[in-house]
Amino acid sequence: MTRERCAQARRRRGDPLVGTAPPVRRWLLVEQPGPWGPQPVPDSALPAPVKAALVARAADLGARLLLIRPPGRWPEGPRRCGYADSVAGTLRWASCDDPADLPGLDPTTGVLDEEPLYLVCAHGGHDACCAVLGRPAAAALAAARPGRVWECSHLGGDRFAGNVVVLPEGLYYGDVTADAAAGLADAHDKGLITPDLFRGRSTLPAPAQAAQHFARLRDGVAAIGSYPPREVVRVGHEVWDVRFDGEVLRVRAVFERSDTPLTCAATVPAAIRSFELVSARAEPGGAP
Repeated sequence: MTRERCAQARRRRGDPLVGTAPPVRRWLLVEQPGPWGPQPVPDSALPAPVKAALVARAADLGARLLLIRPPGRWPEGPRRCGYADSVAGTLRWASCDDPADLPGLDPTTGVLDEEPLYLVCAHGGHDACCAVLGRPAAAALAAARPGRVWECSHLGGDRFAGNVVVLPEGLYYGDVTADAAAGLADAHDKGLITPDLFRGRSTLPAPAQAAQHFARLRDGVAAIGSYPPREVVRVGHEVWDVRFDGEVLRVRAVFERSDTPLTCAATVPAAIRSFELVSARAEPGGAP
């Protein structure tokens, strides 16, 4: 019997998207056409010294290293290297003609890019769902936003494919289909998240992502900058207080064992974490 793919199983179970954005504050993006193996940088066709230098550079920057390529055909030409700081909200690019020169680039001082950038995980070598569901989403986004979309290596959360990250903010989305892709970009242009696809912001811890979701859901607010958390305090076992301006939301993490492995590569089931709202209270002197 054919095993159920992880994205199919997640949709059947209804695993929540909320609070699942991995913690990433900085990103190092390296253009590398062609196939990527299970471990994208080690398994890529980049020369070994280049691989080692890029891994070291990412570590020095405290950045997530991703390989990127244009959706569809992979044209010849200069290789681009990007650096995004999701805390500062900046994105910069540098380029070179020879891949051997990639380690010598310093994208942190490159050309500033002030337009949104869409990364779509299409890393089939890591998980089949990322390719099967990610590539159609990438193609649709590229048609809606030409030149602003890249396929990328593993983003995290295979079962949420198609996975999309919007830079420089670090906004994670899941379950993005080809039909939903253009609408997501249109909403972003208006300064709005797409709530039913939103996983969270990579610069925030998971409890803060969840508390933001509950506040937005309650108030019908979808602005990207809404409800910036001022403090996150652990107050008990899997319980946190998240303070916003004039209000504190208490959230609790709950766990349920999955009935299937959480990724296509995994062999045993694992715990699924979700969040619930415990309480909301106004702070003295503040208004919720």
